[in-house]
Amino acid sequence: MIMIIAALINIVVYLFYYIYQYSDSASANMNVDQVYNSSNVYNTTLIKQNPTKIFKQKYFHIPRLLKELISSFFFPSELIAIFKMKFGGYVKEVPKNALDQLVKTLNDVDFCYATLNKVSRSFSLVIQQLPQPLKDSVCIFYLVLRGLDSVEDDMTYPQDKKIFLLRNFYHNLSVDNCSIKDVGDAEDYRILLENFGKVVNVFKSLDAKYQSIILDITRQMGNGMTEYVGKTGSIDTLDSYNLYCHYVAGLVGHGLSALFAHSGLEDVDIHVHEHLSNSMGLFLQKTNIIRDYLEDLQNGRTWWPKEIWQNYAIDIDEFIKTPNERQSLECLNHMVMDSLKHVPDVINYLGRLKHRKVFEFCAIPQVMAMATLVELYNNPLG
Repeated sequence: MIMIIAALINIVVYLFYYIYQYSDSASANMNVDQVYNSSNVYNTTLIKQNPTKIFKQKYFHIPRLLKELISSFFFPSELIAIFKMKFGGYVKEVPKNALDQLVKTLNDVDFCYATLNKVSRSFSLVIQQLPQPLKDSVCIFYLVLRGLDSVEDDMTYPQDKKIFLLRNFYHNLSVDNCSIKDVGDAEDYRILLENFGKVVNVFKSLDAKYQSIILDITRQMGNGMTEYVGKTGSIDTLDSYNLYCHYVAGLVGHGLSALFAHSGLEDVDIHVHEHLSNSMGLFLQKTNIIRDYLEDLQNGRTWWPKEIWQNYAIDIDEFIKTPNERQSLECLNHMVMDSLKHVPDVINYLGRLKHRKVFEFCAIPQVMAMATLVELYNNPLG
């Protein structure tokens, strides 16, 4: 009995840490370190005027999370699920060593999963619960696109080199000992790209059809990303906003559907309904864009479409100065409502899935995105 109680306490602590880590990164709260280090006068002024508010903004989730964790004790099925998640052996334990040290000791497959655990909180868990060989295929698919996305996100990389690398990134999947140096918007992403040959080695071990799917999506995404390189200001129209989200996320949905179909775990027609898989990606991407409003502005860009925000402000950064104003909240709510248009397609897609683990893989990120939007809607702290 004591061991069971201890295990339950351990599970609760683990889940609290996991959810808090997610909420800390997935909420739209301002990253205090980033704001302090920013040269943006509006951000600096906001910190000076509202230090207590910023502190509360970072930690106001904790009481609600504790309340929800306690309520789980009244639902045994939830506790069983937590227990399986913690002790079920689905996920390789996250190595404590830095990735640049792990690369020296791990084989190619283990390096890929160690990297996955380092660079993704939200997808690492659900990917590693998939059955083989689909699990390895989705892991490599994620890492390849994570590398591509890191090139796009590196705002210090010269534009001409970025465009060339984005257009030709898929060619790297056929290059032995591939190493892409001096690019990446975070240390772990740079290590991933510098040791991309390990990802390529595992990629080449996959079934030829899996390889073809990953290669094609990488090619399409890289070419699509180049259309938005170097653009200053915000995206003008909703059509352009939807197209960008298609390139960086909708195509991921297409690729995953193709992988599911080829694995035999899902019906072939899951890949036919591309508008549904596109909406799966757009819903996640739009949630991220809403959440990352401030961070993107600090990096000299924004993906909020002018067609929406110009109804509420003259300049896109006005919402930083007046987060509590009615116009700011209405713009935020408008962005949230635009993303919610994809929910019917999301539910339709999920309803077509047959395999439990594939369903969980797809459904969990969507539920997390929905929870994020619940926090963002009409929230001046967003």
